Amino acid sequence: MMRAAAMERFGPPEVLQTVRVPTPQVTADQVLVRVINAGVQLTDAAIRAGWTPPGAKVHFPQILGNEFSGVVIEVGHQVSGLAPGDEVAGFNVFGCYAEYVAVPRSQVVRKPAHVRWETAGALSASGQTAHTAMEDLRVAAGEVILVHGAAGGVGSMFTQLAINRGATVIGTASSRNHPYLSSLGAVPIEYGAGQLGRVRAAAPRIDVAFDAAGHQNLRTSIELVTDRRRVATIVDMALAQELGCRIIRSRRSAERLTDLLNRIAEGSLDVHIRHRYSLEEVAQAHHDVESGHGRGKNVLEIGHAQ
Repeated sequence: MMRAAAMERFGPPEVLQTVRVPTPQVTADQVLVRVINAGVQLTDAAIRAGWTPPGAKVHFPQILGNEFSGVVIEVGHQVSGLAPGDEVAGFNVFGCYAEYVAVPRSQVVRKPAHVRWETAGALSASGQTAHTAMEDLRVAAGEVILVHGAAGGVGSMFTQLAINRGATVIGTASSRNHPYLSSLGAVPIEYGAGQLGRVRAAAPRIDVAFDAAGHQNLRTSIELVTDRRRVATIVDMALAQELGCRIIRSRRSAERLTDLLNRIAEGSLDVHIRHRYSLEEVAQAHHDVESGHGRGKNVLEIGHAQ
């Protein structure tokens, strides 16, 4: 048996409770991982509230969580390249808010030795979404990029990736997060009423706009970017369809996660950990991610390295 954070019904954060459930068994192509850290995502909160990811099915009691770091405990007989004791990071649609998770070998990669457990556990979802957005928007050196919600989990990843590519980033955020954005190398702009004028004052042109915050920010973006194929959101899907902008849907893969981990290891990328919560504090963690204006990522501390 193992501890896990699961819900018996859709609803507010309090529907998540710590329970004891059977430890999962691996199939031929799966890896069983003892989880050390699991990231907490707005996607998790949306599922808890009633949304179901495309192609997935919710089965109560449902364990949430879609990214993790941990230690391999067991591998299926078809698995190669990993063995018990290996330190890994990975992703799954469900099941990561638990002491153990069984996932396909294709969704697990080795964690570089010098990458912290909490960083690896909170990297996959936001990092891979930002990585996908960089690819879809064709961000290039010398371009000027507007990022809405630049201090959040996805926004901060996208900001760092764009700056590393040689772009200039104008990032909207609350004033308390401006020093953080400046530390990343971005030009911070106060979000909210009047931000269109503030962006224009900060940059003579904007080549690409990436919205990780919603709140009708796409309307500001199309005033600044000529090509609407280079205006994208991960939040405001209906408005994007109305305005003819791009919707970013993460294409997660082991190769993409490996690239991100290598960037962390070499020091060109980082995950800011906002708060650390125990498994029993999962409801509080969900309240936090839903509050808005957060910096970086929240993480659950579930196990310990041995």
